[in-house]
Amino acid sequence: MADSPFEVSEPVLGFGLMRLPRVRDDRHLPIDAARVTQLVDRFIAAGGTYFDTAFIYGDGDSEHCARQALVRRYPRESFQLADKLPFWKAASYDDLGTFFDLSRRRCGVTYFDVYLLHSITQNNYEKADEVEAWRFLSELKEQGRALRIGFSFHDRPELLDQLLTEHPEIDVVQLQLNYIDWDDPEVQAAENYDIARKHGKQIIVMEPVKGGGLADMDEDIADIFYAADPDASPASWAMRFAGNLENVAIVLSGMNSIEQLDDNLATFADFKPLTMDELDCIDEVKARLQQRLTIPCTGCRYCTKDCPAAIDIPEFLNILNEYYIYSSPSRCQHEYNMMLGTSGLPKDCIGCGQCEEACPQHLEIIEYLKELDGLCG
Repeated sequence: MADSPFEVSEPVLGFGLMRLPRVRDDRHLPIDAARVTQLVDRFIAAGGTYFDTAFIYGDGDSEHCARQALVRRYPRESFQLADKLPFWKAASYDDLGTFFDLSRRRCGVTYFDVYLLHSITQNNYEKADEVEAWRFLSELKEQGRALRIGFSFHDRPELLDQLLTEHPEIDVVQLQLNYIDWDDPEVQAAENYDIARKHGKQIIVMEPVKGGGLADMDEDIADIFYAADPDASPASWAMRFAGNLENVAIVLSGMNSIEQLDDNLATFADFKPLTMDELDCIDEVKARLQQRLTIPCTGCRYCTKDCPAAIDIPEFLNILNEYYIYSSPSRCQHEYNMMLGTSGLPKDCIGCGQCEEACPQHLEIIEYLKELDGLCG
């Protein structure tokens, strides 16, 4: 069996299978399986072993793709596969087993190396108790169907402390950690990190580049990094910040191009902790970004899964962000018009609030949609 990334001293790059490339780069088309296979092969050839998927990613497409590109083509002992349980969908304890078995069949495996309760928040954590999801996790581990158990988390440190106190059996916690969220009063990344460390849990980092926002930044800000190190991409600085943290075992990245993959592989091939001068450089970039920060949507798409109006919320928030950045009504209207016929529109929002309950970033989505409707509707 391949060495577990949880048993090495340095952080390990993990391949996140949430934002997979689509055919002709159109998110309405199927996943580009050939491209994913190429990326998986390159990742494994470079020594990568850790892959992360979830029941809800792409309505199951991610799990199917994991089977096709990875499981069917490599010995099971040569890689680690993590999956996540949508416990909030369960009406009873029995439903948890149904979801687990479906994930297992989709992926083509008999066990998962890591199995997580997916996206625990203040709005859903009581559901985990109601359907006995914690007992389900422990039984999976006892049966050898999950080698490590844990949960991904998007909420306040007080809740994280409560959960880890009540459930010491948990092995790992998956947290959103990046330098822009580190002292953000909503995300409270630093506080959550400290709680996980207090409980002695190993940490899996998600969103280290904030959905790409810390990789693709304006040239005048990126030049701060390039002045410090002409050969290091902005993304590599964000990945090193996450990997620089103690107790971090894995830093996940959703890589959908060879360029992104190679850049991340180079960062972790000979991982170098950040120096004090480099941390100062990150602080300078963070200060500049915070002056321009708009809507901190990461594009996770949790908000869209139950939208009664079928509104593509992340796409519309991105349009509004571009308006904030470029102050161009014509550009905003053009991007808005491109969405006609492909999605419900902001004016169709009925204000039910499910999107805001599901949002890991706690965004005021309804107000943003109203604002965009006033601009372009």
